[in-house]
Amino acid sequence: MNIKIIDSKISDVELREVAKDFYGEMVKGVVDVEREILAMGGEYHMDANVVLIENGSKGSDIWGFNWYFDKDGDERIEYISLINIRPGQGNRAMEVQDADLRDRMKNIILKRLQ
Repeated sequence: MNIKIIDSKISDVELREVAKDFYGEMVKGVVDVEREILAMGGEYHMDANVVLIENGSKGSDIWGFNWYFDKDGDERIEYISLINIRPGQGNRAMEVQDADLRDRMKNIILKRLQ
């Protein structure tokens, strides 16, 4: 399974290489909002989640998303993942509910993937 930790800008070509293992037109990812790093790839968000935790991230700081290569603008990011269901952190749905948290995620994601 090809999961890549991203702590600096990555090219579209490199990211598509990660995506080809499972979905092709999209890739699952997780973002550590404190460390401002991503892990991309895997069949499930939990696959990338585990990789970040093994590399020093705290589970409470990691949120899941999907990246769509062929969509435009804000539509490229979908803030939906099973790992986002966290009633203890005020998120009771698969989609990230907090607008401020989504903005933090978006800023980090776009810094690394655009």
